[in-house]
Amino acid sequence: HALNIPTTRSLAVVATGEPVFRETTLPGAILTRIAASHLRVGTVEWAASTGENENLRALTDYTLQRHYPTLTNVDQPYVALLKAVLERQAVLIARWQHVGFVHGVMNTDNMALSGETIDYGPCAFMDAYHPATAFSSIDQHGRYAYANQPKIAHWNISRLASAMLPLLHTNKEEAVAVANSVLETFPEIFHKHCLVGQRAKLGLFNEEPGDAELAESLLAVMQEQGADFTNTFRDLSGEVMTNIELAAHAEFRAWHTRWQERLGRQPQNRDKARALMRQHNPAFIPRNHKVEEALAAATFHGDLSELEKLLDVIAQPFAYDRQLPDFSTPPAPDAPVYQTFCGT
Repeated sequence: HALNIPTTRSLAVVATGEPVFRETTLPGAILTRIAASHLRVGTVEWAASTGENENLRALTDYTLQRHYPTLTNVDQPYVALLKAVLERQAVLIARWQHVGFVHGVMNTDNMALSGETIDYGPCAFMDAYHPATAFSSIDQHGRYAYANQPKIAHWNISRLASAMLPLLHTNKEEAVAVANSVLETFPEIFHKHCLVGQRAKLGLFNEEPGDAELAESLLAVMQEQGADFTNTFRDLSGEVMTNIELAAHAEFRAWHTRWQERLGRQPQNRDKARALMRQHNPAFIPRNHKVEEALAAATFHGDLSELEKLLDVIAQPFAYDRQLPDFSTPPAPDAPVYQTFCGT
């Protein structure tokens, strides 16, 4: 939420006093969440599986009225609904990618029709940049890894389209053709929104044909050098190149020269570019080792002070004026690989 990414919110956490048996025995609690709704792609799949098209129609009509009321009176409201959900998901996943967020368990039942982030129990934020980053203990083959999130979202929307076929056209072949015509737009829409965010992260106000390559070449250098995702973009938002972790590497210096030349070809000055970057590059994220420290203190010692400190920091992720190295320093290189669980 503080990162300006649509998400469900936590209203309350209440301890039950009962044990929960996960990987180990843990104290039980109930998390009360609020959202625009809890309608999911899986909800539509369930309605379709009943074989009762009236159930499916009633659910999709309700979804239109609740989340997309302006589409209720268009010529093809169900096609319009599919397009709208697809676009919201493309925008959402692009925003995840911009901050290094890895959801962890992107099955269709964990994709909200509203376009909000939902059910991200085993999520985490990347430290060192690598497209194959995955954290969930059950994602042993990296299906939901960082770089795969757009593809999985596309797959999930294809499952939504499949469930909605009876509403898209009375003729099944025509319905499939309509669905495919919508689905094939996902890559272009995602990449468009991804590039918009990449430009902002690099302080670019206007468009040039080489912008995507400029952004991707930086990520390639970051991957090669194991650079921290958040801190690299945070430091680029500063004024002194020597503060940047990658400054010692020739590949980065060459990239930096190209970037400075690109900044010089836009009318906005460097101060405005830095201001734009600081609106899109968080200085602080929920560092995995800090999350673990807060969880351990609360779970095993009943101490909420670490959690309160962490919440205070991550509630202001763009607060560049706060000097909090304990919350911005990545884990040590020899730290164990972080792993998340559905109970996290």
